[in-house]
Amino acid sequence: MSLLFNTPIEAKPDGMFVGPWRSPRNMLTAQSYDGHKSIHDDDTASKLGFRGGTIEGPTHFSLLAPLGVRIWGEDFLARGCISAHYRAPCFEGEETQAQIRLAGDPRRAEVQVLKRDGVEVLHGTISLGPDHGQTALDLRLGQIEPLRERRILADIVVGAKTPRRQVVMEFNQNMGELYPFSLREKLQSITEPSPAYDPASATETPWRRPILPFEMISVLCQYTIADEPIPVRNPVVGLFADQEIRLIDGPLLVGEPYEVERTMIAMSGSRRTESLWMQTSVYRAGTDHLVATQLLNQAYLKASFPGYPEYEGASG
Repeated sequence: MSLLFNTPIEAKPDGMFVGPWRSPRNMLTAQSYDGHKSIHDDDTASKLGFRGGTIEGPTHFSLLAPLGVRIWGEDFLARGCISAHYRAPCFEGEETQAQIRLAGDPRRAEVQVLKRDGVEVLHGTISLGPDHGQTALDLRLGQIEPLRERRILADIVVGAKTPRRQVVMEFNQNMGELYPFSLREKLQSITEPSPAYDPASATETPWRRPILPFEMISVLCQYTIADEPIPVRNPVVGLFADQEIRLIDGPLLVGEPYEVERTMIAMSGSRRTESLWMQTSVYRAGTDHLVATQLLNQAYLKASFPGYPEYEGASG
């Protein structure tokens, strides 16, 4: 076990590292945006064909952090990257397990999170910077077909940027309608606790201050997005389809002010979705010093958009 995590990890002879079975919590049942509930609400999700409210994808990134630290040490929490395609929803009460397989490259590995029945929740890559090589989402972006017919994303311009906004995450700060809980509340249920997350013990870690877990970096990146001039047409329900959190000069610290800037980098789609790929760059406040990035594919469900052809009359 690492001094930063007490997570039991099984190292197998074939380069596989396997974490324990965990039962993540859905903390977004009360999430709302643009005046309506989200895919994490049981009623909204069931209307769109899901069994119930889904657990947000980056919740599973916490399962992966101890495995990254097991392989690369504390540097992983400062320069690590998790790059994942979400394959299947996970619901509260289900157990999940993280697995990492090293395959020749000492700074890069394949990763997946599985359910007990073998269903893959996510797969992708995990790596240590500064040279991450080709991540899972680098590969996916190179393969996507441009979105040709747009209704939900008709007003989006690829290459457009939002103004920089200052963000900060304190321990007891409620993160708003998108994330109606505090960091302290999250840490009470996080699947893999660490002394690096706890102000009572963080002084004994290399950074001397509490750091943000990978899954809460996602929350920090999304914190002000409801106030940004991103012209997605509403009402519509979205979900995370792909996500990459990349630390460049981390870790990110609790109570530290940062600035975020978003860039629309691509649009894609499927029979059921229109997808917006957006990169969020995180800077040290008042500087151009880049400390982290998030690449996110937000897939908007056509069935939740009133009047969408094939789904005429449907609503989220």
